[in-house]
Amino acid sequence: MSPRLLPLVNVTGPHGSRSRATCHYRCGNACDKPMPNSSGNTPMHEIIAQVLSRRAVLGGAAVASGAMVLNPLLGVSPAQAATGERRRGVQNLTFTPVPPNNRDVVSVPPGYESDVVIRWGDRVLPGAPPFNVYQQTAAAQAQQFGYNCDYVGVLPIDGNPDHATLTVNHEYTNESIMFPPGPYKPIQVKRIAMMAHGMSVVEIKRGRKKGSWRRVLVDNAPRNRRITIDTTLRLTGPAAGHPRLRTSADPTGRRVLGTLNNCAGGITPWGTILSGEENFNQYFDASGELDPRYTESYERYGITGEDTRGWSQVDDRFDLTTEPHEPFRFGWIVELDPSNPRSIIRKRTMLGRFKHEGANVRLADNGRAVAYMGDDERGDYIYKFVSRLRHRPGTGDAAKRHNLKLLDDGTLYVARFDGDGTEDGVYDGTGVWIPLCSATKSFVEGMSVAEVLIDTRLAADTVSPTAMDRPEDIEPNLVTGKVYAALTNNSERGTTYPPDEANPITSSMVRSELGAPLTPASGNRNGYVLEWQENGNDAAARRFEWNLFLVCGDPDAPETYFGGYPKDRVSPISCPDNVAFDSAGHLWVSTDGNALGSNDGLFAVPTQGTNRGQVLQFLTVPLEAETCGPLISKDGHSVWVAVQHPGESDDATFNNQVSTWPHTNRFPRPSVVVTYRVDNQRIGV
Repeated sequence: MSPRLLPLVNVTGPHGSRSRATCHYRCGNACDKPMPNSSGNTPMHEIIAQVLSRRAVLGGAAVASGAMVLNPLLGVSPAQAATGERRRGVQNLTFTPVPPNNRDVVSVPPGYESDVVIRWGDRVLPGAPPFNVYQQTAAAQAQQFGYNCDYVGVLPIDGNPDHATLTVNHEYTNESIMFPPGPYKPIQVKRIAMMAHGMSVVEIKRGRKKGSWRRVLVDNAPRNRRITIDTTLRLTGPAAGHPRLRTSADPTGRRVLGTLNNCAGGITPWGTILSGEENFNQYFDASGELDPRYTESYERYGITGEDTRGWSQVDDRFDLTTEPHEPFRFGWIVELDPSNPRSIIRKRTMLGRFKHEGANVRLADNGRAVAYMGDDERGDYIYKFVSRLRHRPGTGDAAKRHNLKLLDDGTLYVARFDGDGTEDGVYDGTGVWIPLCSATKSFVEGMSVAEVLIDTRLAADTVSPTAMDRPEDIEPNLVTGKVYAALTNNSERGTTYPPDEANPITSSMVRSELGAPLTPASGNRNGYVLEWQENGNDAAARRFEWNLFLVCGDPDAPETYFGGYPKDRVSPISCPDNVAFDSAGHLWVSTDGNALGSNDGLFAVPTQGTNRGQVLQFLTVPLEAETCGPLISKDGHSVWVAVQHPGESDDATFNNQVSTWPHTNRFPRPSVVVTYRVDNQRIGV
């Protein structure tokens, strides 16, 4: 069967099915506020619409005339692709897809099982008391597993594949469903919630089944660690020590207490974990006037001084009037070495300051480290960093010390995506990485290196990159060399950006997958997955070619597209959030805010061969939860996900819970889950 051509873009709808509670607690209702980016740089949807409208017209003519339509990625016919598939040994997915559902469980395919490995409140440090939601304290929470787990990273200990560290981010808290109304004063709730942020490192060992894992007893786990809002982190790189990073508590501008709103992350080739600070802007209020020197910067980052969390009642550094520089100390990529619980945790200023979803690193042909990053905001950008120094192979102390310098010196770029004007029948375009600064030189007129790194959004606005639809997780496929980005959605599509001939976005009726009535909607409600390849397949290249791999949504909707695969043979998917790859090069996509009526889930997709684009749902998470992580183990036997904010609906309270997952208590507990095959075989294939 020839690949199908994409129709004209007609994506509409509200920003997913997130509850108002989730929007409030996680990002401070960012989608209900004006987009911080008012630069006027070309949004990605216009480029996509221009390309797709040309391709659709051309493709219709080609099909009518009997001409061969090229495979959107490979440029070969299906028969040629099948031959190449056999030659490359491409593996097809074999599991039975999980149907869309609204169950309060983690649903997995037949022949698979899932285990909860660790829950909110479980002991991490030896001195931690057992979890008791009615007698919780800030000191106890600082020693227990935090709330709302997000990123999941697993690294072997001393090369032992059966003994590992599990590193997890704790993005945010929802006090309304976390705490019973009686035992606590408001100030106590704030203190506990502050300690529920940050990160956890936990030692784990393989279980009886090949893909299963369990926690090591706390007293026998010397690498266990909790990073909280009181943990000292070091600022490194060119911006460290800049006057705008100095506060009354830190006149050096080089030491920061804590990391917060940590979302996704990545594992480096040298065995460290990268964690992205995302919606940090919402944690600051103001007791008086804001410093007029920073009006433009505050506005570009959504810092209003109208925070409702009230953390300044506990620590006045969260009061912008008292400490106007404190927000500049958040919004960075954090690097942590989980193998050493006494190691310094660093905030890498060379990677820029914005709402980091995460960072994923691969090595260029010349050995330089390349990090891909997305700024998770409507209308913001995709970034890349290329190190100056080359990676040093090896696991010894000398190699690690050298490699820990890689992210402090290099060049930071922002991406521009251009539509391909040639009439070649392929859904693609070209792009360029625009330099913003190196460690010693700014390429943005009127801004120093430190200013580019502290106000990266403002710097990028000046060089005409492409405004994206919430660029979230970005990760390279180490099997094919291509890079994939999840563009989750954009509620402003069709409103802030009105329809025109090149951008035919209109209102439409979107069918619910579970049979709910049709409802009018507007905007890009289901999201995209973008794919690109650097020139020469070299990660350090300045130019690239891109494809629109997935236009997510209901397969019956005309605007959706699944890499050219037949639409009647795929699972519906909405709001892609994080991506991962298995050893066969399959793309795994987790979702956040499914707008099709089902719980969120995890999906597997072949990226090459005749089944390229065959989206299959692997699991669903419980009611009102988001699928985070994900991570596919290198040996192919384990799939890790973090189940974030189960039961977080608008009408939920501690005494009126919507979910009780994982059903160990009368209230929900965000948890990390591992899924594996009961026959001890590899996942998915």
